[in-house]
Formats: sequence, C-alpha cells, structure tokens
Amino acid sequence: MKAAVLTAPERIETADDWPEPFCGPGDVLVAVHGVGLCGTDLAVFHGKRVPPSTPWVMGHEGFGRVVAAGADVPDHLVGRRVVIEPNYACLKCADCLTGLTSACPHRAIVGLDAPGVLAERVAVPAAFVHAVPDGPAAEDLACAEPYTVARAAVRRSGVTDRDRCLVVGAGAQGLLLCLVLSRLGITPVVTEPHPLRLERAIRLGAVADDGRTGFTCVFESSGYAPALRPAVDRAAPGATVVLVGLNAERLPLTTDDVVRRQLVLRGSMIYEHPGDFTAALTELPAARPGAVIEARFPLARAQEAFAGAAGRAGKTWIDLGSDHA
Repeated sequence: MKAAVLTAPERIETADDWPEPFCGPGDVLVAVHGVGLCGTDLAVFHGKRVPPSTPWVMGHEGFGRVVAAGADVPDHLVGRRVVIEPNYACLKCADCLTGLTSACPHRAIVGLDAPGVLAERVAVPAAFVHAVPDGPAAEDLACAEPYTVARAAVRRSGVTDRDRCLVVGAGAQGLLLCLVLSRLGITPVVTEPHPLRLERAIRLGAVADDGRTGFTCVFESSGYAPALRPAVDRAAPGATVVLVGLNAERLPLTTDDVVRRQLVLRGSMIYEHPGDFTAALTELPAARPGAVIEARFPLARAQEAFAGAAGRAGKTWIDLGSDHA
C-alpha cells in the first residue's frame, strides 16, 4: 500500500510498497481518507523530535472508514466512518482510572512513538476510533482531533460567557480556541503578528488585540516562551492562565507574580478519553472546525504539504482520495 514516510529530517517520500498493517483481535482496520497536519508533525519533520526509527510513517490526525474488525470487535463497526483518537492510553494505570488519561505514563502517541496514520490503511485499537455520521465534511473531520484539544482546554479553564479572554497565537490551536470561545458567546481578543492568521481569527469571531488589560482568562497557544510573560502581565487579579503551547524553557514567572495576583496556572494536555472526544464530535456539524483549513494536498505531494505548513495562515491536510470524502 501507499504511505508517506519520513526518511531523513525534512525529507518525506511516498512509498508504494509499504507493508499492510496487522489487524489484531482488538483492532479495526481503517481505510484512511485524510490526515491533518499539526505542530507535532512538523517537529518530527524538522528533526526537533526524533522518531524511533526511519523510514517512519507520519501523521496522527486521521479519519476514514472501518473496512475490517478483529475477532474481539463487534462487526457493526465495519463500514462506519470514523475519526481516530491518536493517543492510546492504557486505561489501567492510576491516572487512567482517575479519568486523567492524558497523563497516562504508558500512553502510545501516534506519529511519535507509535507509527503514524498517513497511509492507505492503518490498524487502530477499536476503543480509539469514534464513529461519526456521513454529514460532516472531510475538512471538519481533518480538524476533529485538534478541535478536541482546543475544546478540552476551554473546558478545563472553567470559562463562562462573562469572562474576558485573551488568546495568544493564531496558529491552528489558537484559531480553534477562538472558534470554541466564540461558540460559547465570548468574543476573544487575539494577539498574533502574522496578518493573515489574525485575519482568519477575526473571521472565526475574535477581535484584534488593542492593548487592553484585565483579562480574566488567558490562553497561551503559541508555545513561544517570550510571549507568555507579556500575556500574564495583562491578566486580571485572580485570572486563570491556560498553557496549551509547549516549549522546554523555564517559565518567566516568579512566585510573587502568581501569589500576589492570585493567578491560576493551568496546563492543558490533549484531552481525556473518551468523554472529550465524543463530546467534541457531536459538535462538528455546527462548529465547522474545517474553517481553519487553508490547504489540501494529495498523498503524492506530502513533502510539499509538510515543507510549507508552518508558513501557511491556516491548517494543512492531506487527502488520500476525494472519492472517499
């Protein structure tokens, strides 16, 4: 079968003879229809995160249709359109049993330490595929996983429609945060230096940063360390600051900053299985997260899709066959 595989940093090749996946007794076989690209994928592409081996199948934000099921899986899943939840928690450890599956120390992360889904067919544990109706557009399904990430961050923040919200960064996650907040009746203020990304955020219900302060909820989505301190300085006393973007640098804050202003710092890592995912998918037809999409590429142009993704104002996805959508 065909697959997009990383052979070296910044080099992706389309293999025509990649081995077929093995569908175990608890798995389903998914014919992949499309895969969205995100910052994690780009980190692997650019060599900032190293896969276990090369060549390595890329991608994790996949959707498609179940074409076969393992012996222990109900066969009613066969034929269903599904979105793949690409973080396979063990569902047995202490964190999983308390509902914090995002912190599972045994979690398999698709595209990082488990093979990706940018292939014509993939085997997925049946517990981590979610059936969806035929209604949502392919672009919305390509954004279902990152939409779930954004929605979980908003849920964890405890935000209400009375909050004054600042979103730092209008990459794909920032754009989806703006979309989720707008659906809650909130008009977020977004700070973003890229004019086309800012324009897209405004179309999703945000307003451009005008320098105001007193935000009761701040979402840092950029992962750009120098952006955090200025954002925190604009938070109101008692505000919640939600960290979504990742970087390895130490926080530019002191305990005085947090204690005297009684700030709440809240990290938000992906989502919890299965509740966040199933709730997000029910919203897809109305939410239309595919509005953050800018570019679509066929599998044969995966190298071009990855190489230019960081410079695009919106999200990129790879279509494995428009006849499937």
